[in-house]
Amino acid sequence: MMISGLSAVLLTIAILLVVVSAIQPVARRLELPETILLAFVGVLIGGLADVLLRTPLTNRFDDAARTLVQIPGDSEIFLLIFLPILVFQGALAIDVRRLWHDLTTVLLMAVVAVMVSFTAIGFALYPFTNMSLTVCLMLGAIVANTDPSAVSAIFRDIGASSRLTRLVEGEALLNDAAAISIFTILLHATTTHAEVGVMQAAWTFVVSFVGALAVGVVMGRVTLWLITFFGGTVAGEVTLTLALPYIAYIVCDDMLGFSGVVATAAAGLTVSVYGPSTLRPKTWSFLRELWEQLVFWAGSLVFVLASMLVPRLLFGMTGWDWVLIAVALVAALAARGLILFGLLPLLTIAGLSRPVPNPYKVTIWWGGLRGAITLALALAVTENQNVSAAVAHFVGVIATGFVLITLLVNGVTLRYLVLFFKLDQLSPIDSALHHQVLALGLGEVRDKTRQLASDLGISGHSVRHVVEHLDRRIADEEEANTFDTALTDRQRVTLALITAATQERSILLDLFKIRGLSRPVMENLLRTAEAMIDGARMDGRYGYVRAARRRLQPTFRFRLAQWIHYRFRIDRLLMYAMMERFEMLMITHLISTALRRFMQRRMEPMLGGRVAEIVSEVIERREKQLSAALDTMRLHYSGYAEALESRLLRLIALRLESQEYDDMLDEALIGEELHERILRDVETRRNAFDRRLKFNLKGGIEERIRRFPALADLPDAALHDLAMTASIHFAWPGETLLERDRKPRTVYLVSAGRLEAHIAEHDIEFGPGSIVGGREVLDDRPLPATVRSLSFGHLLALSRADFRRLVAEHPVIARNVMALPEAAVMPDPQVDRVPDLGLEERRQLMRIASGSLSDLRAAYDD
Repeated sequence: MMISGLSAVLLTIAILLVVVSAIQPVARRLELPETILLAFVGVLIGGLADVLLRTPLTNRFDDAARTLVQIPGDSEIFLLIFLPILVFQGALAIDVRRLWHDLTTVLLMAVVAVMVSFTAIGFALYPFTNMSLTVCLMLGAIVANTDPSAVSAIFRDIGASSRLTRLVEGEALLNDAAAISIFTILLHATTTHAEVGVMQAAWTFVVSFVGALAVGVVMGRVTLWLITFFGGTVAGEVTLTLALPYIAYIVCDDMLGFSGVVATAAAGLTVSVYGPSTLRPKTWSFLRELWEQLVFWAGSLVFVLASMLVPRLLFGMTGWDWVLIAVALVAALAARGLILFGLLPLLTIAGLSRPVPNPYKVTIWWGGLRGAITLALALAVTENQNVSAAVAHFVGVIATGFVLITLLVNGVTLRYLVLFFKLDQLSPIDSALHHQVLALGLGEVRDKTRQLASDLGISGHSVRHVVEHLDRRIADEEEANTFDTALTDRQRVTLALITAATQERSILLDLFKIRGLSRPVMENLLRTAEAMIDGARMDGRYGYVRAARRRLQPTFRFRLAQWIHYRFRIDRLLMYAMMERFEMLMITHLISTALRRFMQRRMEPMLGGRVAEIVSEVIERREKQLSAALDTMRLHYSGYAEALESRLLRLIALRLESQEYDDMLDEALIGEELHERILRDVETRRNAFDRRLKFNLKGGIEERIRRFPALADLPDAALHDLAMTASIHFAWPGETLLERDRKPRTVYLVSAGRLEAHIAEHDIEFGPGSIVGGREVLDDRPLPATVRSLSFGHLLALSRADFRRLVAEHPVIARNVMALPEAAVMPDPQVDRVPDLGLEERRQLMRIASGSLSDLRAAYDD
């Protein structure tokens, strides 16, 4: 009985998946990219099916052959079913923060290169054909988009430079988006026989690209917000990410008239940036694995199914078509070479792009492979009823031949080009570190092996044999070790800071597994940890310090809440912002303590005492600022600080408890049923922490105001009124509070911290108890100097009108303010418990907090 209909289609796809699985080990053994073998198998299957349909010898296999040939149906299968998956996963897999440093290079190779390539190919083909320029340009857009799958596979197999892989993948992602957007415009012009104006086409492209970019980012952020809002299971959270690319693609492509590919890519990049700090580590790991599996299925099927169309697209090919293919190839290589060897160096000279070595350029130039998307776009033209047969033949043949040659020539030889340029070798730093790590690691392995053998009672002869083998390997690595001579102290410090920041990120990811911690806090901490890694990579310890001090500065959300609190007397937003900042500082303090132990235990043996000492000094400076910020807040909210510390410790204890029961299950000490019952009990106790702690923003304010010398004589009713009127302002080092030659609109009461003004070669420091700006408001005159904060501080802010009203009701305040010395200090020395760093050190920290890179270099120079 013959199988037909949907059953035949599903059976064919299942068989193709079996073929795809078999191709993997074959490709690995032949050292060929999987996509090349997939394309070869697809062409073979398509050709065999086409022969069986056309042969008059037998019709027994016609149904099976027809199913194989017709299974792609039309281009919608590729562009609607597979393309969102491929584009979204490509964006999801990119390390956006590291790619950001090469953004100019990627944009040049993607957007600008597409413009140059499709124009060059179109104008090169135009004199050799009887096709219109619009058709030639449309073909140029079809073959302008590169396919990274084969190239990335080669780079991964031979361990090519990660930066080279990043550049190729980033180029291909945006390249597809730009090429398909241009193709859509030109296909519409071809089918409607309308003339394409350059300015109109450019405007349409920009609107489509920018609009889709905005929609994709918004949809990505909304999806992540829904994940946090619903707080559902892993399966539910991953399901939302599966729906995202299709919603973004279809809404933009069919409803808004924007580029669906650009929207999908933007959504994927957004999830890639914010996903690790929004999703739990376990969910994020499962999400990445699931999408890798989906893209393996989709990508493999696309290559096989698209390649099966090749015999159909090449049907009726002539010798002149090969000439046109050669013209298109030469034009594409010339355009790509112009970008890489002509325009890219100009960007480097202008300081807009990081230098790209010539071996990288040659590899990228030769690695511009085309693949399934090009075939799908060609198919969209050939099956379009509004396209003439001549145009369909022209596009189908040239595009298909172009793809085959790039795969079979460039794809096969690319591996040897990478090996020739030695791009698979480690960088000097990694190479020097390689032997150092192996020597230390093998020493640990040897000691643990000897101890394990003793515990298990293994014979001494066997132990000696294994240990002697490890000793020989250790001796070889120590002999080859050039770590101390190959790297300068500066390079080793940079390496140590990258390691420290990476370890901090690892600790954060482990803490992120603890339910009950604030997601915005964890997002901010993870982002700043990654910024410290990137900063150390780019600018050494100066970049690390610059990124680390940004963490201690109030976020935009905090500043906005503080402004709303001051302007509109709305406390709730600042209350929540304060709670998050308190939690952030607490967690950072815990991590800093763990990081110090990590440095002593692991980094000092590997990098040496001198490097560890320098890095410890950098981290200690950072810790001083952290302590100052945290102690300022503890000073006023000691009860909340203690409650928060207790909450964090109990959450950590619950996490440790869960891990202990997991270990018992792994060791078969308890069964699965008992394990689940115990974990349910732990989960019940953990759910009690879903309720947030109570926080009183203005707690103890009246008592604080009572200690100001200028306000000591106020009655209780006036103190209460002032406490309700004053706004709370948390200052940070380097913040400008009042500007010179301007009448102050705000009067600040310094509760904790230090402010400074510089007047005529004379520094005035305001400490706790000072009323800053009060004299100027009373005299209605401008400030003689700019007032800045030297440290983290707790201030009470009164508007000019409120301060005047207070003085009018209680004239004694005016007399007290005018009688105060320029730098007043509270009489109770226990009130100001912020660490006294000394004036010069506070000024240095203020410069670090608000200065440029040159200030940082001066402050942290040895």
